[in-house]
Amino acid sequence: MSKPSFRFTHYDLKEQRPGTILEVTLTGINNVRLMAAPQFQRFKEGLDFKYLGGVAKKSPLKIVVPEFAHWHLIVDMEGHHALAESSVKVLAAPASKMKQAG
Repeated sequence: MSKPSFRFTHYDLKEQRPGTILEVTLTGINNVRLMAAPQFQRFKEGLDFKYLGGVAKKSPLKIVVPEFAHWHLIVDMEGHHALAESSVKVLAAPASKMKQAG
């Protein structure tokens, strides 16, 4: 098991609800990968992993969280010349649905 051989920036987004919008700002073309905690662990170990995202050619980029989980966002330079400077903002989280007593 080997860790990734390319440089990357890691953002631990903690638990997020489905529908939460993430805005990623980059200074250059890089890969943006959103993954749940188990997939991030696989990424760190150099194993095959699944993610949402891909090559980000425009900035800012918006990604919608698909389900409730502990999320990690990676900006990496695999296949690119340099690691871009980046930032992540949580723009909107859906209001929690409360059941009303009837």
